Amino acid sequence: MRVRLLSFDSMGVRSMCTVVETGDAKIMIDPGAALGPRRYGLKPHPIELERLRICKALIAEEAADSDLIIITHYHYDHFPRPSDDIEWLRGKRILLKDPSNMINWSQRRRAAYFLERLRRVEARPEVADAGSVRIGGSRVRFSKPVEHGNDSRLGYVLQVLIADRGEKLLHSSDVEGFVSGEQVRFVRENEPDILICDGPLTYMLGNKFGEEDLENSLRNLAGLVKAGFLSDLIIDHHLLRDLEWRARIHPLLGLAEGCGVRVSTAARFMGLEELLLEANRRRLYEEYPEI
Repeated sequence: MRVRLLSFDSMGVRSMCTVVETGDAKIMIDPGAALGPRRYGLKPHPIELERLRICKALIAEEAADSDLIIITHYHYDHFPRPSDDIEWLRGKRILLKDPSNMINWSQRRRAAYFLERLRRVEARPEVADAGSVRIGGSRVRFSKPVEHGNDSRLGYVLQVLIADRGEKLLHSSDVEGFVSGEQVRFVRENEPDILICDGPLTYMLGNKFGEEDLENSLRNLAGLVKAGFLSDLIIDHHLLRDLEWRARIHPLLGLAEGCGVRVSTAARFMGLEELLLEANRRRLYEEYPEI
């Protein structure tokens, strides 16, 4: 199994786009990328806009020869915006979050329009919730919908397991650090070697994310680390919008080291320097005001 993390917050944009190549298939999860519309009262810096352009082009390029596209929910950092050209999805088999059930109003509306666009490019969408598919010797299994973080008003997301010849990877988008036991259940059931997860929403601590949420997240993540099945924990997305993210999860990092679990951001996993553009937006405007 070959894992390539294409576009993540640690790489400069809001995204969790992942490509997994098994012995029988190339699978892309969450082919979307976006920018925070406002941070510190500032719009995205031109450097962020250029990075977004690069990431979207890479996603389209990699999708062209993918056998399967997966969409875990309908936020624009996880699937294409209405203004995006989706010709690269022409004819593709797409397994996606149920657009009608366990979904909030805004995502239902986005999903309906997206399905209409998929029809125009003759894509083949299928509801994935709690289902599974086989492609040769590879198996893809989906969780039932779990809450997007700590509030069902934000909707629900799917977790994705890919198993191939004894290796297992699990992609868990927008759980905000596993704040609930229900979000952890699918991981424990499947015991992946590699877990790619959305980290806790610490950049909004005290606002939309409380101290209790952070405690729950760290406790649940610690439980997964101690369970003995993980080799790699890739933690990214919401967490990497916080410049102090390492300090926020410091106890987890020490525990993982003692348990032999490698914890990394998507960028570090891919051997790249971390590029926290949104978290550094104020500094970008200070250092590059004329761009």
